[in-house]
Amino acid sequence: MSATPAREQAAPGPKARGRESAIRKALKEGLWDNNPVFRQVLGICSALAVTNLVINTAVMCFALTWTTALSCLTVSLLRNWTPHRIRMLVQTLIMAFYVILVDLALKAYWPEMSRNLGPYVGLIITNCIIMGRCEGFARSNPPGMSFLDGLFSGLGYSFVLLMISVIRELLGMGSILGIPVPYFSTGWDKWIIMVMPPGAFFTLACLI
Repeated sequence: MSATPAREQAAPGPKARGRESAIRKALKEGLWDNNPVFRQVLGICSALAVTNLVINTAVMCFALTWTTALSCLTVSLLRNWTPHRIRMLVQTLIMAFYVILVDLALKAYWPEMSRNLGPYVGLIITNCIIMGRCEGFARSNPPGMSFLDGLFSGLGYSFVLLMISVIRELLGMGSILGIPVPYFSTGWDKWIIMVMPPGAFFTLACLI
């Protein structure tokens, strides 16, 4: 009786292939096809408010991605026990819990960054991206996929904001992450408007 070839033994089953396909679809949706900023035009307040410096943007992106991924995971875990009529209140409470953790951590360990970001970390609670993913996906899908959906949506948001911040800091201050960039730090006539609110509007419009 001949042995089954190793290649056939290692071939993934339909369930594994379906899971891989769902993960790829969630990644593509979050980063590009349904990008929160480019396609849905959500999260614009923070996109315009904190993108004058790359370091501020990176912290904000981490905070939103953390909150979105864990909020979606928690909403999915509790979906069968959450009464339909109060689900929005429960989702807001869950989001607030994770935002408060980030806010307290910044105030305790990085107070300067907390002051730089001002109220915008707390305002993550009102971000339509998180509520949209919790209500539109996590409420009716299993925890693993809900976590990945929230994570990839947060990464899609981060991808756009980091592009905006790199352009704004480079053209407006001649640096990236506070490190001077050759030519832009010496021979470039810095565009001060790029680190002001109108610069955020112009940059986002050009990228879209």
